[in-house]
Amino acid sequence: MAKQRVLILGATGRTGGSILNALLQDTDSFDLEALVRPASAEKPAVKDLAAQGVKIHVVDISGAKELVRVLMGVDVFISAIDAMGQAAQLQLVRVAKEAGVKRFVPCAFITVAPPGGSHGSAGQCAFPIYLELFQTLIMLDGAQKEEVYREIWKHFVPYTIIDVGFWYQLSFPTLPSGHVDYAALVKPKVEIHAGGSAPTMLTDLRDIGAFVARIIKDPLTLNKCVAAYGDVLSENEIFAMMEEMADEKIERKYARITADEIDAKRLQATASARAAPNDPMAQLRGFIADYENSKYVRGDNTPAYAKYLGYLDARELYPEFRPRTFRVFVAELLEGKGEMPSNSYGR
Repeated sequence: MAKQRVLILGATGRTGGSILNALLQDTDSFDLEALVRPASAEKPAVKDLAAQGVKIHVVDISGAKELVRVLMGVDVFISAIDAMGQAAQLQLVRVAKEAGVKRFVPCAFITVAPPGGSHGSAGQCAFPIYLELFQTLIMLDGAQKEEVYREIWKHFVPYTIIDVGFWYQLSFPTLPSGHVDYAALVKPKVEIHAGGSAPTMLTDLRDIGAFVARIIKDPLTLNKCVAAYGDVLSENEIFAMMEEMADEKIERKYARITADEIDAKRLQATASARAAPNDPMAQLRGFIADYENSKYVRGDNTPAYAKYLGYLDARELYPEFRPRTFRVFVAELLEGKGEMPSNSYGR
């Protein structure tokens, strides 16, 4: 197979960085380039990319003409744009079409959820309501992602949508000893939702890139949605594993987060969001409630449901790749080798 020319937007972020690092390990398959905004051109992280042999394009992504020039001849354009920049992808779709990009990978990399929902989403494959961590600095862009997907289909752009479930780095509970607080965004984090029995797909941030490297080389994944994940665990299983491996007992918090309470909150938040479409906080509460219901009550974020929605399963497509298990991640975490994903909400 000839080398693919791959252009990444958001290569200095967490998800984009994972992708870039994996592709750099396979220079026989990929020629790597990064799209960088002018405001970021002098940042040390960008200079580091250049030092690794990545070709840098400093472009204002609002300028269509210059973007077309850069995207001409690109085989795969990967968007790992920050959460606040999702709307910019609408133009990127149109530019990718004009430039003849052979595969556009929009910024997904999130949990699986059904099409439709209280915020008017619609489409073919799973349209997720995105939330990296609703207990702290929240970045939400689910509705805008759905709009991007519709734009892709409207313009007949070759695509692959890749969802990865929830990061390991955001899924572990804290311990009474404080031993893992150094890597935790929320302290304490001991909540159990709706009984804690719903399984959910989880992925180590470091493995996202390895999945993407395989997916973008595979002709079977063109114009498809792909679910990539390292483990499938419920909150109860996660807590039990942490207790076993740390030899500590976690005092779980169950109050006010039953399935009925989550659903009631969802209905109330949805009504408030519809009544105040220009109120960011009302929209935020609506997204949070939808997300909780999807992940913890309906249990959407599973391999079986992803297949039902038409996703391909990356674990089945690439059995030779063995992603880290959550148990391996916890062992590293307890050894002090974890890392707080600060300022890294999905990007």
